[in-house]
Amino acid sequence: MTAELFDLTGRVACVTGASSGLGRGIASALAAAGARVVGVARRADALQAWRSEAGGETAAIVADLSDPDRADDLAKKVSEPFGAPDILVNAAGVNTRQAADEVTPAGWKLTLDLNLAMPFFLAQALVPAMKGKGWGRIVNFASLQSERAFPGGLAYGASKGGVAQLTRAMAEAWSLHGITANALAPGFFPTELTGPVFGNPELAARNAAQTCIGRNGEIADILGPAIFLCSDASRYVTGQILFVDGGFTAK
Repeated sequence: MTAELFDLTGRVACVTGASSGLGRGIASALAAAGARVVGVARRADALQAWRSEAGGETAAIVADLSDPDRADDLAKKVSEPFGAPDILVNAAGVNTRQAADEVTPAGWKLTLDLNLAMPFFLAQALVPAMKGKGWGRIVNFASLQSERAFPGGLAYGASKGGVAQLTRAMAEAWSLHGITANALAPGFFPTELTGPVFGNPELAARNAAQTCIGRNGEIADILGPAIFLCSDASRYVTGQILFVDGGFTAK
């Protein structure tokens, strides 16, 4: 009975940012749990590499996720391989790391469009099919910066603060239709996005020391929480931000 709660057999999942990092790990984990997974990202070669290692039933869509005007078209494309997705994981993101005095309109727009606007408009386009089934899972990506400020993170922090409230608003709007909306808020994990952090051993060590567990994250650490939020195991959980940070925010 317990295992069935986490079984995704028969479900269709769409994961943005599936070509690398946490998105890639989650896309593979969903496939291993039985879902048919459509990965979306900019790089065709990286998506193909993900499909080669993931196993299961997968498909890849190459798309520019920084243009929310294309959300309706993207929703149609991700529905072609296996039908309309039951699960949407918005893992794609960008951090320009511009200091507050150096934030540009272009950098601001890119950050807000990719991190905040596209997750909403893609979900909005996919929700009607979820409503028709009476079942859906939306998992957004929040951040430590949804709750606190970091140097060089003004635009990123604004977008991730927005993701936290977006998640709650999605839950309020759609949960009566069987669609839950939650967010994962990772701590420091070694990914392309956090390359500048892990490229500084002293900073990486300082971040590890800030956690209760005493280390930075590993990709495997995010997979269980992601499966939980994408499955029937979380059917009474909605509008929540789950910090997967080793206790970073607890200290």
